[in-house]
Amino acid sequence: MKFCPKCGSIMVPKKDNGKTMYKCPKCGYEEESTSSGSMKIKTVVKHSIKEKTLVVDGDAPPAGAQITKGVTCPACGNDEAYFWILQTRRADEPPTRFYKCTKCGKVWREYE
Repeated sequence: MKFCPKCGSIMVPKKDNGKTMYKCPKCGYEEESTSSGSMKIKTVVKHSIKEKTLVVDGDAPPAGAQITKGVTCPACGNDEAYFWILQTRRADEPPTRFYKCTKCGKVWREYE
């Protein structure tokens, strides 16, 4: 991380004609990098469809599911269900709890 000597903002690395340059987004100051090591500017992580999808297969609950009592199934009124927790939204928001009825197999979710 490098700071601009003029205004103190964080400078952004960029490639320009094979050279690594630092540029201040606030005041426009530029300087060439003096480090001899290579620098990665941006890394993109790609996930396969298989990594993004959770399939609840037939009668079997997902891996890690536990049984709980005291949760009422909205379809049949049974008070026993499997539950598991997944982070479906941003990391700064609470996770989502999923339920699967042990009697009729209905799956529903609860946001905390």
